[in-house]
Amino acid sequence: MAKAKKTPRPRAQTPKGFRDYFGAEVTHRAAMLQAIAQVYHRYGFDALESSAVETVEALGKFLPDVDRPNEGVFAWEDDAEGWVALRYDLTAPLARVYAQHRNDLPLPYRRYAMGPVWRNEKPGPGRYRQFYQCDADTVGSGSVAADAEICAMLADVLETVGIPRGDYIVRVNNRKVLNGVLEAMGVADEGQQAAVLRTIDKFDKVGEAGVRELLGKGRLDASGAYIDGVGLSDEQADKAVGFLLAKSRVLGRLEVELDARSDTESDDYKLLAQAWSVEKGPDRQRGWKHTPQSGAAITNRVLGYLGELVGSSDNGRVGIQELREISDLLISQGYGPDRIVIDPSVVRGLGYYTGPVFEAELTFEILDDKGRKRQFGSVAGGGRYDDLVKRFTGQAVPATGVSIGVDRLLAALHEKGRIETRAEGPVVVTVMERERMADYQSMVAELRAAGIRAEVYLGNPKNFGNQLKYADKRASPVAVIEGEEEKARGVVQIKDLVLGAKIAENASLEEWKERPSQFEVPRAELVARVRAILDGPA
Repeated sequence: MAKAKKTPRPRAQTPKGFRDYFGAEVTHRAAMLQAIAQVYHRYGFDALESSAVETVEALGKFLPDVDRPNEGVFAWEDDAEGWVALRYDLTAPLARVYAQHRNDLPLPYRRYAMGPVWRNEKPGPGRYRQFYQCDADTVGSGSVAADAEICAMLADVLETVGIPRGDYIVRVNNRKVLNGVLEAMGVADEGQQAAVLRTIDKFDKVGEAGVRELLGKGRLDASGAYIDGVGLSDEQADKAVGFLLAKSRVLGRLEVELDARSDTESDDYKLLAQAWSVEKGPDRQRGWKHTPQSGAAITNRVLGYLGELVGSSDNGRVGIQELREISDLLISQGYGPDRIVIDPSVVRGLGYYTGPVFEAELTFEILDDKGRKRQFGSVAGGGRYDDLVKRFTGQAVPATGVSIGVDRLLAALHEKGRIETRAEGPVVVTVMERERMADYQSMVAELRAAGIRAEVYLGNPKNFGNQLKYADKRASPVAVIEGEEEKARGVVQIKDLVLGAKIAENASLEEWKERPSQFEVPRAELVARVRAILDGPA
């Protein structure tokens, strides 16, 4: 008789592109989401928690992974619903929710949503198939005041969670301006327009030369594979690149003008001359020191340059006017160029954007895995999508919103040292005699009733050293010890584990020698003395 084959054990391995989150990470994310929610709520937005599963038809074909239509989601066929999928963002579900419940919702409808999304894309370093997003959207308002409000709120969120002013910038552009440039270039085919859009959105990755090649005949990528280009002429490609580099080109022109002092009469010139100053340093290199007034003057010049690029395109000119209004609205609220700027290099790759688009970029430097300095980069983005709800209702419903990448923002705070790697664990009450478990549970109950996180050691109490090792692994700040002798005398031993670790690391410091890391207190003072340690020295 053949021996039955054993069923192989399952592998204890996270699926590729996914990861597990442990105590401190979950705690830090929850704290960040709460802080962001408070800002959203202050702006008048209401919470919405929509289904994690949508019909594939409702999600539409708006994934960034356009080279694999319908393959960028985790989908399955349901007997009743047909094909359904896990949501890939929080915006497409909002369009469905509003279309379904529009008769019961206010107009405009302001909502925020937070939660995981799933994308069936090729994973890579720092790129996962499941990640958290935190969105805020206004549905039902076509006013650019709604777009300006989203940008202001985004700046407030970044500062609230711990990104100081000067370490971030919110950049604003308008898809209508880009469409106007495409019209002026003679690119009318929708497929070619989409290809141009995807290509120039790669500017940060491949640079100006790479974008020019991809807009033209194509280029070899880092692996040596040849990537076909869009097929534009050199003149057309130059206009597209000119759009992306509009701000830097305008600043370059201004710097030449100001150094040559070619215009000394206009008010704009006087403002810009004050902003174009000499920086401190051994080379006394010139640089910009922006004020809200000079920022507005530069914006006017950038918009004028964009006007040259869009030519007679009505769509492009509408977009330029919208950018001007957004800039004026933001400056009137105190959001100057140190926080929010008009920048044509912002493109946003998703195809559903129809107007203003924005992106929050962290400007401080970090070291990559090869030790090279680079800017941290984008942590949030969004824009206006006036046609998304129309897919369900047949009627145009304007909408605008932003999505914050929570995991990237948490990583940024780690880089800035704003979040501790380990969260503080619970107070651990050790067990000296098994039969006295009720006494130890009573201590824990008192600590918890006072709002102190605490637990009884539930492992094998035979080896006391293992209990302290457990407390260390839990990052516990305090251990409580009560043996038979302490019980008889009505006292407990309190061990300050944080102080003990510091003494072990720096045993020579006199200030710590005067503070014992373990001491005895009356049992009745347990809660008060533990609280004093947790609150730290006065």
